[in-house]
Amino acid sequence: MPRFSARIHPLLASNARVGVIIRRGPSKQVCTVHWDRRRDEFQVGQWLKGRIYERRCDLSPDGKYLIYFAMNGRWQSEAKGSWTAISRAPYLKALAIFAKGDCWNGGGLFTGKRSYWLNDGCGHSELRNSREIIRDLKYQPAQYFGGECLSVYYPRLLRDGWTLVARKGVAKWQDLDLFEKPLARGWVLRKIAHAEIGAPPGKGCYWDEHELLHSESALRIACPQWEWAEIDHNRLVWAEAGKLFTGRLGKQGLAYQSELYDFDDMTFEPIEAPY
Repeated sequence: MPRFSARIHPLLASNARVGVIIRRGPSKQVCTVHWDRRRDEFQVGQWLKGRIYERRCDLSPDGKYLIYFAMNGRWQSEAKGSWTAISRAPYLKALAIFAKGDCWNGGGLFTGKRSYWLNDGCGHSELRNSREIIRDLKYQPAQYFGGECLSVYYPRLLRDGWTLVARKGVAKWQDLDLFEKPLARGWVLRKIAHAEIGAPPGKGCYWDEHELLHSESALRIACPQWEWAEIDHNRLVWAEAGKLFTGRLGKQGLAYQSELYDFDDMTFEPIEAPY
């Protein structure tokens, strides 16, 4: 079988220059990595033998807490094989944990520095809670996007400044949604979000690609290998082939491109959280 690069999905704190990167590979091993966005320094948080659904995760505005939905398939365990947890970023050790028992809904969004919305859907059962963080029982996303990853992912994109410009049904069990975010110098970053059964090799049923569009010159730069892309203050950052890159936009497109970190060759190691 062909070897695919690690999958990279960063979460950026909105009010602090930090982030958490969810790095997956092989398919049943995942880790979290702290990202100091001022110095571009990276430090591994913790590993999990299982799956974290990165599109159902969120980072608190100050970057101190992480909410995530995970699955290890141990359906007879106390956590029922899948669970939503809130931890101190970038670690996975749960301050609060809610057993799920299936892969519908799950995960959530932060509504403040210490408050979160639980994507409850078909129901969680509380195993442990914490006074550090408070469940927001009043919040509900303005739009509903189904009971899987998009139920958290699309509201997170909309909250973080993306605009949903089009929804297209390409074929049966194949949808394509377009999000856009304005950049500097007339550029627009477009996210092409796929949801399909029978995705290309190395992709999950939810996967993204990107392109850059210029509003004045009609210049279009396709970036089909970018699995994630975002604006980090005055620079563009993106993930491709298990690596994180940055660059700046000029009149003709990307300039001053550089690799920030290669996550591809990382291997599992047991790490204890310092709390």
